[in-house]
Amino acid sequence: MGNQLFTPFEENDGSYVRADASGYQILLNYRGQTGHFETVSLTDILEERVPSGWGRDRIILIGKVGESFNDLFYTPYSSSLLGLSQPMAGVEVQANLISQIISAALNERPLIQTWSEPQEWLWIFIWSGVGATLTWQWQNKTKKFLSLTLSKYLTLEALILFGSTYIALTLGWWIPVVPPLLAIAGSSFAITGYAAGTAGVMRKTLARYLSNEIVSNLLESKEGLKIGGKRQCITILTSDLRGFTALSEQLSPEDVVEIINTYLKDILKIITKYGGTIDKLLDDGIMVLFDDPIVREDDAERAVACALEMQLEMVSINKKMKSLGLPTLEMGIGINTGDAVVGNIGSEEHTEYTAIGWEVNWAFRIETYATGNQILISNATKEAVGISKLRIDSKKEIKPKGISTPINIYEVGGIGDSGKYNPFLPKEEEILLPLEKAIPVFYLIVEGKHISNTVFKGNLVRLSHRGAEIEMNKYASTDLMPLPHSNIQLNLLNPDNTSFMSEHIYGKVLKVQEASKTFYIRFTFKPTSVIGQLDSLHQSSSLL
Repeated sequence: MGNQLFTPFEENDGSYVRADASGYQILLNYRGQTGHFETVSLTDILEERVPSGWGRDRIILIGKVGESFNDLFYTPYSSSLLGLSQPMAGVEVQANLISQIISAALNERPLIQTWSEPQEWLWIFIWSGVGATLTWQWQNKTKKFLSLTLSKYLTLEALILFGSTYIALTLGWWIPVVPPLLAIAGSSFAITGYAAGTAGVMRKTLARYLSNEIVSNLLESKEGLKIGGKRQCITILTSDLRGFTALSEQLSPEDVVEIINTYLKDILKIITKYGGTIDKLLDDGIMVLFDDPIVREDDAERAVACALEMQLEMVSINKKMKSLGLPTLEMGIGINTGDAVVGNIGSEEHTEYTAIGWEVNWAFRIETYATGNQILISNATKEAVGISKLRIDSKKEIKPKGISTPINIYEVGGIGDSGKYNPFLPKEEEILLPLEKAIPVFYLIVEGKHISNTVFKGNLVRLSHRGAEIEMNKYASTDLMPLPHSNIQLNLLNPDNTSFMSEHIYGKVLKVQEASKTFYIRFTFKPTSVIGQLDSLHQSSSLL
C-alpha cells in the first residue's frame, strides 16, 4: 500500500511461539494507552453537540465502549506500575489498526518488524557468548566466584539487553528479550559449574604437591601469587632415611621407587593428620612446616607428636617391606623452631613456596645428628612445647661447623600430659655383648658426601643388633680417633688374613672413650650379606 510493504505474521515472530498465524495478520503498533483517539458519545451526535463539519475527512468508527458490553482487551499499554491495568475497548483497538495502516502508507510510519529465525538464533548465541565470556573473566579475577561483583556485571548485561531491545522497538523492530536473558543466565551457570568443577580438580591435583592451606592461599588470596615472603615463627621438621643412598646402589631403580612410594604413602598421611605443610620431598628426605600458612598455638607440640607417630609407623612400614622382600628402613628426624621468611621464592619463570633462613638450615643440621628411630629437637622447640609435656631420653652437646659455642639438642621419646597428643616410643635397652674373638676391621671417615683416603685399622670387640664397639690399634695415637657424631665406612676383615670379609657398612660414632681407645658406632646401613654375618656373631656372643 503506497510505498509500504505489509508482511504477513508468522507463527514465531517476535516473542510468539507457535502462534495461530492463519489468515492475513500483521503485528499491531499501538499509538499508546486508551484515550489516544477522540471519542464522542452517540447522544452528542444526535443532539448536535459537536461542531459543524466535525466528521469531514475522518474515518469514524461506531462501537460500544462500556464495561458491560464485554468488548475490552488488554494491550501492551494496559499495565501500570502504580495503578490497575486499564483494558482497551475493541473499537479503539480497531482505531489503532486503521491508524497504523494509514500512517504507514502515507507517512511511512514504521511497522513492527521481526528477524528471521536464523537471525534470532544468532542473537541468542551472541548474548550467551557475552554471558559466558564475562563470567569466565570475572571468575578468574574475583575472590568469591558468585560474588556481588559478578552479579553486578550480569545485571549490567541484562540492562544493556533490555535497553537495546527497547530502543529497537521504538524503531519498529521486535527483537527477542527473554531467550537471550535465559541464554545469559544459562551460559553463566554453565561456566560457573565448569569452573567450579575444574577448580575442584585443580585443587585436588595441587594438593598432591602442596598442602590444602597453601593451595587455598595461592588461589583465593590476592597476595597468594605475589613473589616474596613474610617473616614469621615456624616449626620445621626434617626427616631422612638412614643409609638409603648406600641401599639404593644395591637395588634396581624400580625397587628404589617402590620403597620410596611405600614409605611416603603412610608417612605423608600422618603429616597431613597433624596439619603439617609438606614443603619438599628430597628423595628419601621430607621437609615439613608447622605454623604456615595457618598459625596455631600448638604448632611445635603438633610437630613433635607428628614425629613420634612417624617413628611408630615405621614398624608397620617395615612389615610391608619384609612382605615385599625389601630391606627394612630406619628414619632420623630433626625439629627446630624459629623465625624464617615464608612465601613465594623465585621469579615469574619459576616460583617455589618454601621457607628460607638459618632456622631452616639448623633443622637440617639437627637431623644429621639423629640416628635411626631417633627424634632430636632444638632447645627452642623444647621451650615452645614445654619441658613438662616431653619425655626427654637424652641430651647431646654438639658443636657444628660455623658455631663458636656448643649447643644442646634433645632426644624425645614421647609427649603427654596435654590431653591432646600422647604418642610414646618404646624404650629399647641396648646390650653390647663381647665377642669370643675380636674381628679386625678397616674404617674410613665419611666427610659430607666424600670418603677420606686415610684407612684406619681396629678390632670389633663388642656387638649389638644396632651397633658395635670398635677398639683402635693399640699402637695408634688417640689423636686419630674419630670425633663424636662423625660417620664412618667400615669393612669386616677375615681374622686369618687381611682380605675383606664384608661389603661396606656405614655407621655414626656416638661415644668415644680415649682411655680404652674404643668408640661406639650406631649402624646406619648394613648390606643384606652382612646382616646374617653380624647376627651370627651376636648370637654366638649371647651363648658365652
